[in-house]
Amino acid sequence: MTVTIRIDSLAFGGRGVGRLDGKAVFVPGTAPGDLIRCRTVREKKRHAEAELVEVLEPSPLRRQPPCPVAHECGGCQWQHLPYEQQLVWKEKIFRDLLVRQAGVNGARVLSILPSSKEWGYRSRVQFKCRMTEGGFVMGFYRAGSHYVVDMARCPITDDRLNGLLPALRSLLGASPFASVIPQIDMAVGDDGRCRVVIHFLGPDPDAFHRWLKQPARKMETSLFVQSGRKETLHQVCGETDLRIQVAEPPMTLAYGPGGFAQINLEQNRRLVMEVLAAAELTGRENVLDLFCGMGNFSLPLARQAASVTGVEDFEPSIEKARQNARDNGIANAHFLARPAEGALHDLSQEAPFDLVLLDPPRSGAYGVVKKLVAAAVPRILYISCDPSTLARDLQPLTHQGYALAWSRPFDLFPQTFHTESLTLLVKNEG
Repeated sequence: MTVTIRIDSLAFGGRGVGRLDGKAVFVPGTAPGDLIRCRTVREKKRHAEAELVEVLEPSPLRRQPPCPVAHECGGCQWQHLPYEQQLVWKEKIFRDLLVRQAGVNGARVLSILPSSKEWGYRSRVQFKCRMTEGGFVMGFYRAGSHYVVDMARCPITDDRLNGLLPALRSLLGASPFASVIPQIDMAVGDDGRCRVVIHFLGPDPDAFHRWLKQPARKMETSLFVQSGRKETLHQVCGETDLRIQVAEPPMTLAYGPGGFAQINLEQNRRLVMEVLAAAELTGRENVLDLFCGMGNFSLPLARQAASVTGVEDFEPSIEKARQNARDNGIANAHFLARPAEGALHDLSQEAPFDLVLLDPPRSGAYGVVKKLVAAAVPRILYISCDPSTLARDLQPLTHQGYALAWSRPFDLFPQTFHTESLTLLVKNEG
């Protein structure tokens, strides 16, 4: 059934929201002010989900997406909105979500920090691959499917990575292994060096390694093959590490294949500086950094603290954090490969922590948060990449002795609905 509705707002997840008979209707690819025809694809008790059929009257806010496959690719949701409008809605959605789901005072949510780059900001990207009758395709999944939308280049990806796509497409598409390559991970460091990880699902990885070695020498990138979990990574050629810079004076940090670094390097630097300012360290504090990765926040904090302990359950990242500490002459940062849950209780037996920093994955840190309440840590800095799990995790803290001083959204992902954020919580006295 097709219906005509007016879109009046945007929702978390990027879809436009209109109303039909008092029920909210969520429609991807729409903008506030659009008059549209849409087709209902899923009816729920309190809302409906629909697909866009036609824009009858385009909103004055709408623009033509610069990417030719933006309407089909699932990588971006908001290319049809000018960047200024993306920021307006990200801030509004973030504030409304914390107010509605976590009972946060809306005045405590600060204005969003825009990205300095609207395009070409992605330093890490995963291209999905498939061998089809028309040839080897590389791109992103169509939203809600496993159909790979082919693309010559991705406008939000760093041009140095886009520059590698033609050679990879030609090389792998002509190989006898094309049908068993589902994904290619690409990354670039602050020094411009690139790294490529080819995922291989064939029965004979060694044969693929041997075949790849000769053509790999002609490519200006480090090259790895992953034939299962991260433990299967095989180095074909080039350097292992990529390097990024953070803090002032600049500190260089290395991370290996399979490790994590923020995709927007410039915004990551701004986020690190905001963390340092919010921490208000005097040189006497003991700091615990949970989900620390390769030391992105731990090591800048260590320059201003008495000690920093970093915890991460991916051991190669912990090894890299220790290497980064040595390379930057930092002796008061200690790193442990273990799960974040339980770490606060175990480690605070020797000396209490004055500040705990959390930077969990999208699933959040609910199990850790409950331990924070019990430990009564004076200050907590929570970095989140998912406002809904942040709102969930804030509730036990604000209901049991913590005041939310402020929360600031950061735009690390222009053209998408995703929002990073930094939140400061302070233990109430008495």
